[in-house]
Amino acid sequence: MTKKITKWEPEDFELEMTTHWSFPKRGDWATHDAKWRGNWSPYIPRNIILRYSQEGDLVLDQFAGGGTTLIEAKLLRRNIIGVDVNDVALTRCREKIDFEHEGADGKVYLHKGDARRLDFIPSSSIDLICTHPPYANIIQYSEDIEADLSHLNIKDFLKEMKTVAQESCRVLKKDKFCAVLMGDTRQKGHMIPMSFDVMRIFENADFRLKELIIKEQHNCKATGYWKTNSVKYNFLLIAHEYLFVFRK
Repeated sequence: MTKKITKWEPEDFELEMTTHWSFPKRGDWATHDAKWRGNWSPYIPRNIILRYSQEGDLVLDQFAGGGTTLIEAKLLRRNIIGVDVNDVALTRCREKIDFEHEGADGKVYLHKGDARRLDFIPSSSIDLICTHPPYANIIQYSEDIEADLSHLNIKDFLKEMKTVAQESCRVLKKDKFCAVLMGDTRQKGHMIPMSFDVMRIFENADFRLKELIIKEQHNCKATGYWKTNSVKYNFLLIAHEYLFVFRK
């Protein structure tokens, strides 16, 4: 790494104890940054990994994206498989995990692949899934990658998430946990509860809902364009996401 790292862990970190999570400071330790659009705060995978896995466990993030989960797994001595269909994402992931630090000896295995087809992972071999899928086509992460779910409208996205959930269930060990962060959207002034649709999809794939966590968003201040339109068209700005923790 060219950047000198001075902080390797969050200050005064404590595990979250309620179903409302809020991280005004998104996290700047190790190689974390906010340059990958839509990436989640590292406090989220840190909490999930520490609560639902042990050192040496094998974690899966099949939507590796900006690499946040991979960094945390390596720091916390978990081995992790990071999967993404996007070469740009995988290049960033390689850069982000290219560090050495005492105790940060989790192994990271990167794989270019599709979250709907994890045939390179044996059944019942994963100890924890910790992932942040795209929210349909709200943010599109590539231009012409056919397997990129961020190109799909909500209806088609939800259809494909059924296969994602089934594959997640196949590779996860019995009684282990699968954490998924999902958001909602708004169309023509009305809420589209996409997150709850995804929740039902995972429940129908033989998962039970262990926790439903409301995660507060801090990048949606009512200023400028959105403030004007929220008043003009009478709608509230979405300021939360849902973190579902399922058990197989």
